[in-house]
Amino acid sequence: MQTWDEVALTYQPTGQECPRFKLDGIAAPGQLLKLGGMEWEVHGAPGHDPNSVILFEPSSRTLLSADALWENGFGVVFRELEGIRAFDEVADTPELIEQLGPAVVVPGHGRTFSDVGEALVRARSRLAAYRTDPQRHAAHAAKVLLKFKLLDAQRLPTTGLVAWAKTTPYFSIVRDRWFSDVPFQQWISQLMDDLVRSGAATLDADTIANA
Repeated sequence: MQTWDEVALTYQPTGQECPRFKLDGIAAPGQLLKLGGMEWEVHGAPGHDPNSVILFEPSSRTLLSADALWENGFGVVFRELEGIRAFDEVADTPELIEQLGPAVVVPGHGRTFSDVGEALVRARSRLAAYRTDPQRHAAHAAKVLLKFKLLDAQRLPTTGLVAWAKTTPYFSIVRDRWFSDVPFQQWISQLMDDLVRSGAATLDADTIANA
């Protein structure tokens, strides 16, 4: 992408900010990249993003999995939120990773791990649950966006977080499709309560903070 487009880059729809950067090149599936004195295979792993890739170094069997595989799941499948079927693409990624046979995985979030087989079992189980109950995936996605805002701001008045959510397009997309029977402010309050119960946030009077 040569043109800076905050919608295409998903910053504007997700309510996130990123300093403008310049594109120097594209890592495309099938390429070999020389990084750190080693050659890394580039593999396509659409799902979280249709253009996502993962990098695999065969001699050490190291996988840089980005958001395609975490120790306990994978990244939000944003195209599913928009009504585009993308869970099938997500299902292809565990198959690819299993074929690569990594000994160690460095994910986009969380710690490095080596129990790859167990992580794949958990990812497949989570995907099956999301396919059975897409509303569960939608609620998870909304909470992820709230958590990322808290990671950035650390502390916010609850009214400020609700106001931010109202201006963030993905919240309207998710609510309109799955939670339209709940008033917007009540819905965001329920999501905040879920974050507090899970230990991802703390609530003190009218202030919510990252935890």
